[in-house]
Amino acid sequence: MDKKIDVQEFTQKPLSKINESSWNKETYDAWINRFGTPEECAERLLRNPHKALSVLDNYLGDVKGKRIMNLMGSNGIKAVALSIMGAEATVVDFSHGNKTYALNLADAAGAKINYILSDILKLQDEDLWNSFDIVFAEMGIIHYFTDLVEFMSICHKLLKKGGLFILRDFHPVSTKLISSKGSTAKVRKHKVTGDYFDTSLQEKAVAYSKYSQEDTASEKVYLRLWNLGEIITSASSAGFIIKTLTEEPNLSSESYDKGIPKTFTLTATK
Repeated sequence: MDKKIDVQEFTQKPLSKINESSWNKETYDAWINRFGTPEECAERLLRNPHKALSVLDNYLGDVKGKRIMNLMGSNGIKAVALSIMGAEATVVDFSHGNKTYALNLADAAGAKINYILSDILKLQDEDLWNSFDIVFAEMGIIHYFTDLVEFMSICHKLLKKGGLFILRDFHPVSTKLISSKGSTAKVRKHKVTGDYFDTSLQEKAVAYSKYSQEDTASEKVYLRLWNLGEIITSASSAGFIIKTLTEEPNLSSESYDKGIPKTFTLTATK
C-alpha cells in the first residue's frame, strides 16, 4: 500500500534530494534489461525513430533543424530518436545512470545529443533561456514537483517566443481516483477509491525498479499527484497560452478499461 505524507513535511529541496538519490541506483542495468544494450536499442531506433516518439510524434511536426528540450528525459531514447530525425536535442536529468545509457545510445546510433546532468529547478545557464523551439516532458515528470508553477515557469523560460510546449502524462482520473484489481482483462475490476483532490505526497517504488535485477524495491520516490485543473492553471499562471488538451484512452489492445482516460496531452505556446 502506498504511503501518504503531508506535503507540508517536505519542501522541494529535500524532496528532490531523496528522488535524485533513488534515481541514481542501478538505472543503467535496468534500461539494458528493459531496452537491451545501447547497440540493440540504437538498431531499433534507426529503423523507425518515429515509433519511439509514440503519441508525441503527432504534435511535433517536422523537427529537422529545431532545438528541442526533453525535460527529465531519462535514458535518452526520445532525444536520440529526435536527433536521428534531424533535431538538435537536449536532455536535462539528474541521474548519472540515465546519462550514461543515453550517451552510449547516441554513440551507437551515430547521433548527437546534449545531456545536462542537473535538477531542472537548478538550471543556471542563461544561454538556455528563450532558446528552444520545442520543450516537452512526459509520463510522470510533473509529479516530482511540489510547486508546479515553478516547474512550468522553467519550461516557459526555456522556450522561444512562439515556441511549442508539450506535456504528456498519466491522466489524473487513473492516477488519483481509480484503483484496479485483477491480473487479466477478464477479471480486472475498477473501483473509485481515491481522492481526486488529495494534495499529500505518495511514496512509491522508483519507476525503473521493475526492470532491475538488483533489489531496488526499497528505493522510493515521493510524488505529488496533480489533478487536471491544477495542471492547466499552473501552465497558464506561468505565462503559457493553452492551445489543446487531449484526453486519451488506453492505447494498448486491452479493452477492460475502455472509456477510462489513461493519459492526456497538453500543448501550449509562449
